[in-house]
Amino acid sequence: MTLPYDAAEAVALLRRADRRLARYIDRIGPFALVPRLTEHPFRVLLRAIVYQQLSGKAAAAIHGRVLALLPRRAIGARHLLQLSDESLRSAGLSAAKVRAARDLAAKTLDGTVPNAARLALLSDDEIVERLTTVRGVGRWTVEMLLLSGLGRPDVMPVHDLGVRKGFMTVYGMSELPAPTAIAEHAERWRPYRSVASWYLWRVVDTVTPVMERAAKTP
Repeated sequence: MTLPYDAAEAVALLRRADRRLARYIDRIGPFALVPRLTEHPFRVLLRAIVYQQLSGKAAAAIHGRVLALLPRRAIGARHLLQLSDESLRSAGLSAAKVRAARDLAAKTLDGTVPNAARLALLSDDEIVERLTTVRGVGRWTVEMLLLSGLGRPDVMPVHDLGVRKGFMTVYGMSELPAPTAIAEHAERWRPYRSVASWYLWRVVDTVTPVMERAAKTP
């Protein structure tokens, strides 16, 4: 799946709009996000529900057990609704996550959660409005689907911890910025706020650790 926008044009706009961000773009290098929505959104959102508030290893184990209950070559929503609560709980889901998974399955069957092709035809706001009606699916989860799954160009997940940490580093702040402060600053990044978000994540992954090691060196 390719990006639905010109990445070079997006990076050039960000460089012109924000000199401080431009310096970090130079340090990090080319924009390299590859959209990866290869599964039905039901499967993507089910994984998000399972992983909530769990460590990666524990969540992966539970997710694997849940998938083992579903047919491999089908979406699985109808089958999930046919499973007993006991089966889902034995896979490791909490009672709240069982309810969320069932609601997701029901909303997939009634068309609220469409397939990937139909999802791609909707606007960002329409997707957020639809998918956040599912129990246990919040705005952040949908923003990650929009940005990393569908490759939408102008998503700004201001509540994301990585975005906030990256912003703090780029602008030399001593504490995490408020989401409202990020949202206000990010107006200059339109219509490519997704690209700016990706660079803020890379700042946390690559630049910040180097800066922290340098600060500790006598």
